[in-house]
Amino acid sequence: MKGGKSKTETRSSKLSVNKKPAKGGKAAAAAKDPNKPKKPASAFFVFMEDFRQTYKKEHPNNKSVAAVGKAGGEKWKSLSDSEKAPYAEKAEKRKVEYEKNMKAYNKKLEEGPKEDEESGSEVNDEDDEGSDEEEDD
Repeated sequence: MKGGKSKTETRSSKLSVNKKPAKGGKAAAAAKDPNKPKKPASAFFVFMEDFRQTYKKEHPNNKSVAAVGKAGGEKWKSLSDSEKAPYAEKAEKRKVEYEKNMKAYNKKLEEGPKEDEESGSEVNDEDDEGSDEEEDD
């Protein structure tokens, strides 16, 4: 090799640049606020909640999660639209509830940070006072 960067050095630098924003964006967003409401389950996952219970009763010795998922997927595919309708209705109700919770959550975010920062600083002030007292002893 005559000077300059090798192909592997160039590739690795390109890859690392491309990967960082994707990882940081998702991980940082998820870690920021644990109080954020969870997204609602789709109709399929609502169906799977019921299906898991019936499958466990029929196959009590089966410990395989993959087998339950595969059987549930096959069953879901075989259902007609009218059979899927109750699960779709439940999913829609959960979605409406989620949207309601998100509005309340977003409202708290707009109002809340000022109050949280003040209460957080008060707690820190108390901790500082306690540590001063320990130093004086």
